[in-house]
Parts: sequence; C-alpha cells; structure tokens
Amino acid sequence: MKKLSREFYNRDSILVAQDLLGKVLVHQVGGQRLAARIVETEAYMGVIDKAAHSYGGRRTARVEVMYGKPGLTYVFFIYGMYHCFNVVTREEGNPQAVLVRALEPVEGMDQMALNRFVKPYEQLSKAQVKGLTNGPGKLCRALVIDKSCNGTDLCGNTLYLAERPADSFEIVAAKRIGIDYAEEAKDYLWRFYIKGNPYVSVK
Repeated sequence: MKKLSREFYNRDSILVAQDLLGKVLVHQVGGQRLAARIVETEAYMGVIDKAAHSYGGRRTARVEVMYGKPGLTYVFFIYGMYHCFNVVTREEGNPQAVLVRALEPVEGMDQMALNRFVKPYEQLSKAQVKGLTNGPGKLCRALVIDKSCNGTDLCGNTLYLAERPADSFEIVAAKRIGIDYAEEAKDYLWRFYIKGNPYVSVK
C-alpha cells in the first residue's frame, strides 16, 4: 500500500476528513502489523472552531503539536481513560486536525482482539466484533495508540496512513459527537462516515 504524502495532509480539514474515508491506518508495533480501514472522521477547523482545542489561537503544551507540520499525529487523553487519534492538517502554524472516530479491521485482528478483550478474534461475540474499533478510544486501544504516539510523523514507517484499492461508497455528513459545549459549532456537519458500514460509531 502506498503511504499518503505530506501534500495530502496540507489541506483544509473538512476536505481531508472526507478523503481519509476508505484509507488504511497502519501501526507496526511489537513486530506485528495492525491495519484498519477508516470509516468515520471528524474535522476540527482550528482557531475559528469552538469545538477545537486550538480555538481562538489557544496554544498550550497539550495542543502544540497541532501547530506543527501537516501529517503529524495529535493524540490526547480524555475522561482519564481513553486516547483519541488525530491527524494534523494544513500548513505549519495553522492548527487544524481530523479526529479518526472509527475503523474497520483489515489485518492483525487477533492481536487487536487481545488488546481489547484479552482473547483471540475467533472467540469474540458478535457484539465484541462490532465493538472492536467502532469508537475513538476503542480503536486506539486495539491498535496500541497512546500518548507515546503523539507527534509521530505519519510519513514515517511505524505509524502511517495508506491508500487501498478503490471501492465505491457514499459519504454521510452529520453533527460531531460530544461537543455540546461548542455553541453553534456543535451543529456543524463536520463528521463524515461511510454509509452502511457496521463499524461507524454513531449512525
């Protein structure tokens, strides 16, 4: 699979969020390759977006990586228990990002199942199979993505995004999840997902 280029990420988050659908997230970890297809994303538009960590030009140690070059990872911790994986977009100094909300497992499912449920994939219930990577915290645990991955260059060879053979699908635009604090921004249709995919977190 061909890795996505720096130029791919150096665009508006709304465009990148849509174009990431169908691409594959790969993590080479512990001598094993874990890979899953992106089926749901959310765009965060930086200084103008009340839902973004960088809204209004906020610049803290936590969000500093968002101001970095396009194609870096922004991994943060929420509720004291979940990691969230984001892709930094736009040129350096313009702190936009895309949250990857859900994945469809492609390769390394046994290890993903062990990471999430401490048992092999074939022993998972139907609910556990569906719940393997259908949320931002779930996918991070399945693919071993944590704060140590924050700031990783996705143009490298350990954690990256890649093309896959094209398949046709319909993209649904919807409201983002869990941002009721963001006033009018909570109603923006900046969440995108593949219509009908069973791994989408919220239909």
